[in-house]
Amino acid sequence: MRLLGLLVPALALSTTLAMAQTLEMAPGDPAAAAAATPTRGATMSVVEARFGSPTTRHAAVGAPPITRWDYPGFSVFFEHDRVLHSVLVRSAGN
Repeated sequence: MRLLGLLVPALALSTTLAMAQTLEMAPGDPAAAAAATPTRGATMSVVEARFGSPTTRHAAVGAPPITRWDYPGFSVFFEHDRVLHSVLVRSAGN
């Protein structure tokens, strides 16, 4: 019984130890990279006028329909015809 009394606090202390992870970020200014992508709420026609035709257009999926256009360096996700998100894409070698 005494062993159990010592074991419980020891286990409680061991679970509170924190571990850290290192997040590797691409060099450069994230704000500048984000400025070079379409903004939320822009229409498909505005995106195409500013950035040109995408290299790949993926068909709409789900309800509401979500469409993805791929450009070199970023992808754009649309709900109906409006930008939801623009995501920077890094190559596998980076």
